[in-house]
Amino acid sequence: MTEAELKQRTKTFALRVLKLVSALPETKAGLVLARQLGRSGPSVGANYRAACRARSTADMISKLSIVEEEADESAFWMELIMELELMPQDKVAALHTEAGELTAIMVASRKTLQARDRKSKVENRKSP
Repeated sequence: MTEAELKQRTKTFALRVLKLVSALPETKAGLVLARQLGRSGPSVGANYRAACRARSTADMISKLSIVEEEADESAFWMELIMELELMPQDKVAALHTEAGELTAIMVASRKTLQARDRKSKVENRKSP
């Protein structure tokens, strides 16, 4: 997946999250979860864009870790929405799956960057 495709995917995720948030019931639990999910979901896309503008490998790894955390947090809030039956599970399940997939993509990307960074540092120590 290219950087541009992942930017679009995280933006689409943010839009879908905001639609879900808008559809939650205005109960105390619904409002709490809407507030939490309304922050973490769009943050996935915003922080991925920031990661794409990272100044160094270490900066990118740090920013991807934030994206990973926000995607995983979003999945958590969606689990609560489904378990509290605030919305039908079939209305939330696909978005919950997407949160999990985005989390996995960010984990893999971060690990790849960390391995490359370690390899680069070892190679730099070996060169005269």
